[in-house]
Amino acid sequence: MDLIPSFSVDHRAIVPGIFTSRTDQVGDHIITTYDIRLTRPNIEPAIDVAAMHSLEHIIATFLRNDPDWKDDIIYWGPMGCLTGFYLILKGNRSPREIYDIILKAFQSAENTQSVPGATAKNCGNYLMHNIYMAKWHAAKFADYLAANADNPQIFEYPRTDRLITDDGQRFYDS
Repeated sequence: MDLIPSFSVDHRAIVPGIFTSRTDQVGDHIITTYDIRLTRPNIEPAIDVAAMHSLEHIIATFLRNDPDWKDDIIYWGPMGCLTGFYLILKGNRSPREIYDIILKAFQSAENTQSVPGATAKNCGNYLMHNIYMAKWHAAKFADYLAANADNPQIFEYPRTDRLITDDGQRFYDS
C-alpha cells in the first residue's frame, strides 16, 4: 500500500513554516491543502490539546471573516500530531502567497481577548480551551514567521527519498 503524500515528507527535517501539502482537482476546481507547522515534529513538544483547540477557534474565525480570503477558505483544523494545522483553500497559491494572511491570523490570535464560540451551545467541548497558551503559541509562531520571512526553508517541504529497485518495487520507512 502506498503512503499518503503527507507521510512522504521527512518529518525529521521539518521546521516551522507554511508548506503546500497537496493540490487536488475536484471537478472544475483546484483546491490546495497547506501544512501550517508551528513546532518541529519529534523535537519540540506537541501543542497541548486545549491550546490547539483555542487556536483552531480563533484562527478559523479570523480567516472566515477576512474580506479578502473568506470566500476561499474551505477548512482550518489541527493536525493529529498537534504540531500544526491544515488549511484548505480554493485555488493554487504558493506558500509565500499565503504568508501575509497566516502572519496576520497569528498576530491577531496573540492579541485576542476571548475564544470565539467557546460556549456549550457553539462548541462540542467548550470546557477544553486554554486562551493563555493559545496566545503564547500564536505569538511564538508570528515572531518566528516575521523573523524568517526571507528564509526559503519555511516554505519548502523536505522530502523523503524512496528507494526504488530495478524492477520498480518501492521501499518505505516503517
